[in-house]
Amino acid sequence: MTRAIPAEPGILAFHKRCQDFYPADAVDASIQQQRAWYDALCAEFDAPSPEGLTRRDEIVGGRVSVRRYQPAEVATQTRIFYIHGGGFVVGSLDSHDAICAEIAHAAKAELVSIDYRLAPEHVWPAAFDDCFEVLQWLLTDGRPLVVAGDSAGGNLAAGMVLKAKAEAIDGIVGQVLIYPGLGGDLVSGSYAEMAEAPGLTTADVAYYRDVLKAPADNMFAHPLKTVDFSDLPPAYVTAAHFDPLRDDAALYAQRLIAAGVNVTYRDEPQMIHAWLRARHMSEGARDGFARLCRGVSDLVETL
Repeated sequence: MTRAIPAEPGILAFHKRCQDFYPADAVDASIQQQRAWYDALCAEFDAPSPEGLTRRDEIVGGRVSVRRYQPAEVATQTRIFYIHGGGFVVGSLDSHDAICAEIAHAAKAELVSIDYRLAPEHVWPAAFDDCFEVLQWLLTDGRPLVVAGDSAGGNLAAGMVLKAKAEAIDGIVGQVLIYPGLGGDLVSGSYAEMAEAPGLTTADVAYYRDVLKAPADNMFAHPLKTVDFSDLPPAYVTAAHFDPLRDDAALYAQRLIAAGVNVTYRDEPQMIHAWLRARHMSEGARDGFARLCRGVSDLVETL
């Protein structure tokens, strides 16, 4: 099969820089080495903080670290709960700091990010439990909440929304899923077509699932296994076209729409997995990020 690659020079240059920090065979390295590569990669694509934005780190429940982002101008009571990606293996408050800051600034909303426990030291449901604990904490004061996440964080965000519905927990007014992994079959559709896509391969997805060790039949871990999509909050779902996870996002959006949920879906035509980091060097990523921020803004302004 011919390897599918995008044509946009900016995203190709981004991928080249990523390869210099985080090689294609990184999953064969030790977890510690993978995290070191990832931290270096994230630092390479750091960006200046929006003017007037402030941060404050806190501990929830005596153990879970979170970071609050307060933009200079706040125009809504709705908060954003952001869950970072990294295959459940890498990532931290710092890895997605600039992304969170820019989303908070664009949406004019307070944003809270989480430093959940990582695999393989902490397998399923450790990360999920950490996120749900913070979700409940955020909802205690009655303020509306938009739950957002990229990649593995998109998986956790979708799972949070499903568990909240199952437990009749109110207060979530939107969900934002950014190239999420939602439990597709690994053998058909984009998993086959984009098996060797730049940035993330199907073999990588299989590796991360194996490390996480989530039960195959658990719909919170694999949201595509959900049967009833009704009464879920409106969603902004965005996929990268050159990504094995593309169809996970598309199928989930289709099922939400079929259940009557208001959904905005984007397939970013020239993007690869993790394109958020390319937002300052790729025209497609810049446009995709602007649309994402507009989508988040629309969700926080719904009340």
